[in-house]
Amino acid sequence: MLTALRVPRRAVARARMMSSQWEKPFPSILISKDVVSAQGSFAEAQANYLKPNMDAVKELDALLEKKKLGIVAHFYMDPELQGVLSSLKWPHTLIADSLAMGEAAAVMAKNGAKAVACLGVDFMSESVRANLDSNGYHDVPVYRLSKKKIGCSLAESAEKAAYMAYLTKAAETPNSLHVVYINTSLKSKAWAHNIIPTITCTSSNVVQTILQADAQVPGLNIWYGPDTYMGENLEQMFRHLVTLPDDKIAQIHPKHTQKTIASLLERFDYFKEGNCVVHHMFGDKVTQRVRDEYGDVYQTAHFEVPGEMFTLAMEAQNKGRGVVGSTSNILNFIKDKTKEAIAAKSSERLRFVLGTEAGMITSIVRGVQQTLRADGAATTPEVEIIFPVSADAVATEDNELVPGVQGGEGCSSAGGCATCPFMKMNDLDALFDVAEGVDLAAAADPLAAYHPQTYSERINGKTISEIGVAPILHMRAFMQGQALSAELVEDIATRTPGAGCPQARK
Repeated sequence: MLTALRVPRRAVARARMMSSQWEKPFPSILISKDVVSAQGSFAEAQANYLKPNMDAVKELDALLEKKKLGIVAHFYMDPELQGVLSSLKWPHTLIADSLAMGEAAAVMAKNGAKAVACLGVDFMSESVRANLDSNGYHDVPVYRLSKKKIGCSLAESAEKAAYMAYLTKAAETPNSLHVVYINTSLKSKAWAHNIIPTITCTSSNVVQTILQADAQVPGLNIWYGPDTYMGENLEQMFRHLVTLPDDKIAQIHPKHTQKTIASLLERFDYFKEGNCVVHHMFGDKVTQRVRDEYGDVYQTAHFEVPGEMFTLAMEAQNKGRGVVGSTSNILNFIKDKTKEAIAAKSSERLRFVLGTEAGMITSIVRGVQQTLRADGAATTPEVEIIFPVSADAVATEDNELVPGVQGGEGCSSAGGCATCPFMKMNDLDALFDVAEGVDLAAAADPLAAYHPQTYSERINGKTISEIGVAPILHMRAFMQGQALSAELVEDIATRTPGAGCPQARK
């Protein structure tokens, strides 16, 4: 868990010095078909590992094949680690968002992987474990890259008494559904579902989940959490939809109109006390500078960023010059705009402000270069990715966050998110250690300390895993059929406040 910010004298002096110098452009990475160049020390730190040590790649490839170890990694990984992973020949390797990580692990197990390493924070490894179990792969172990807790401030928001109190109050309202962000622990999902019917969502499917739920269950009361910024942004997006003509709204969801969206807003509520400490770093200073100096640039923003950055990107999206959504949405937007420029035979530079964690840059560079090389066009554009990093960046020091640029970190207390210190607890050395330690023939797993969190507590005699996986399975059913499952709809209709979920009562 993060400790309170402390501000050593040397850090204050360093921040003052840097802020006086910060009149240069934001750091950026310039991508062409065959060359990648960086401007600014922060961008240079990100670009250093885009061309990894091939000896390390070959060694890891051989080790993964020998151990039959699959790898699922989040977009926000350390750039050195991502560079190596992106160059592997071993087929059971994926860098993606948290939803795809869990699904991919099951596919890897089906296709011969005997174990899976999860490179992310702890709720991700729990989700991967639950996904494997729900697909029948109970004997495929999942390994984290640290014996220590790899925390997440947002996930911890859902474990506080305030969130349970929020859900308990919500459950007093009949005909209610809790939409919980996937960035939460299995324990949080289990206790939430025990209190109120719950479905998991991701940043890429949350809008469709809420719109479909509202259309499918008349008069449904929807409670979202724990990410306050995403809740604010969802409310802002729905208020924007109300201003659109019905035919435009129907393109987003065919069952909705101005009238139904206005009604939905009256029955939509979100938790007001939860956020990701990293995305929290986008603040007024940086967003105002983006607005003033980068108004003609394509804008991107993750659904988790604060309202100022989200609003800026939403305004751009409404003009066809931006995107708001998940990491995958942002990556696809950049690639699509690159394809459009190639089709138009444009050689003008495409510029994008990256409104999320900088760890995405490896996947962006790979995706853009593959797009530029795809059709062998004689004329291709350059693509510039701009990091909105503040001068008084925040660095990690003794597991605390302190102001001051240090070691290439770029999350700022005044605005400008760049890297997540929790994700960076995963590194290349740790991956080699885990891969080398895998011994599936051993009587006792030598890597037992690297397993995802397990919970001994029970809810009405049922395990946390048995109940916590239900919201994930409800999301899977939604993703497959684009509708709430009959089981979830029945639960919403029949749940009595305080009775607990059906899984716990059986």
